[in-house]
Amino acid sequence: MKTMRGSNHTGMRQFNERTVLRAIRHAGAIPKADLARLTQLSTQTVSIIVNRLLDDGLLLKQDRIRGKMGQPSVPLSINPDGAYSIGLQVGRRSLEVVVTDFVGQMRHQWRQSYAYPSPAEVLPRIKEGLKLMQRRMGADAWSRTVGIGLSAPLAMHQWGDLMGPEAGKAMVDWEHIDLVQEVQALSTLPVEFAKDTTAACVAELVQGLGRDVPNFLYVYVGTFVGGGLVMDGHIVNGPRGNAGAIGSLPMPRGDGAKHPQLLERASGWQLEQTLMAAGHDPLLVQQDHIMDDSYATWTRPWLTQAAQALAMTVTSAAALLDLDAVVIDGSLNPLLMQALIAQTQQHLADFSFDGILHQPQILAGRVGSHARALGGSLLPLHAQFFPDKDIFLKQDNVA
Repeated sequence: MKTMRGSNHTGMRQFNERTVLRAIRHAGAIPKADLARLTQLSTQTVSIIVNRLLDDGLLLKQDRIRGKMGQPSVPLSINPDGAYSIGLQVGRRSLEVVVTDFVGQMRHQWRQSYAYPSPAEVLPRIKEGLKLMQRRMGADAWSRTVGIGLSAPLAMHQWGDLMGPEAGKAMVDWEHIDLVQEVQALSTLPVEFAKDTTAACVAELVQGLGRDVPNFLYVYVGTFVGGGLVMDGHIVNGPRGNAGAIGSLPMPRGDGAKHPQLLERASGWQLEQTLMAAGHDPLLVQQDHIMDDSYATWTRPWLTQAAQALAMTVTSAAALLDLDAVVIDGSLNPLLMQALIAQTQQHLADFSFDGILHQPQILAGRVGSHARALGGSLLPLHAQFFPDKDIFLKQDNVA
């Protein structure tokens, strides 16, 4: 088992507490003696830390294990009710607010849809959602809430033009609004921010395939497609936060003068617009009915176009990065996502991986449509309780 080294030096109390908590998260229920070996802390140091964490309600004692030599051991586990965090996701089509417990499981969820995210509509709904979560949780649980993790697209005002003239006119107001500041004004809880696709990638890293896959490109297919990058088990953000921003990847030119981008080929937006033009509800993209044969006239061409574009993205990424896998997830209907992933795998046969180029696996994400809000909610828990401040948002460049 991999060790998680702590320190026996004075002045390291908080770091050692966090090291112990992380070790228990990774190992599961574990006795103090095994915990000391895993963290390489002294038995006395571990005993003091464990007693303090038990008093704080962050750990639970499990039933004694008998039948071995020596004294019966008492495994220790994370208390799910030890702490809570709020995840707040401002999307291009919806607002989502979730509550996550200390083991990262979602306890409460509230979602509101809109045609586009105008500040006049979104900001009051954020206030409403936070108040609703506080009521649902009750006073005791709310007192254990450590922060708000906010996720949203960067430069929100620039996305309006892609969503039509009406959206563009309403969303331009975001240029002069500091969303983090607006949310902070609504609560005494500290607010942590991450780009929406980065937050989704965090959720996959911590609660999904990231436990087994150390190097992957993360692809999130929502209203617009975007992504994130994980190398050596860390989120790689880049100096400007744009690492893994695959939506801007150039695609082969069609009839236009410019090369289109991936977001113009593999986003749910194109399918939504096609459905609307045919007189259908664009939100069908999130419903099982979208896979009915009656909608195949619109879904099949989109699936082919999006899968071809994603297959090219996988190949390009493999040429630049040494990846174990490409993980694809999204907010679209799970059946539609399954079809998209299957066709992307098929279209990989159109590309050559000769030479030293390693073909990464294509894997379906495990978190699903709540990934952006869930990932946001994990940020305050990480900031408060993890020893490595860079475990999620590492700024190292990838050569």
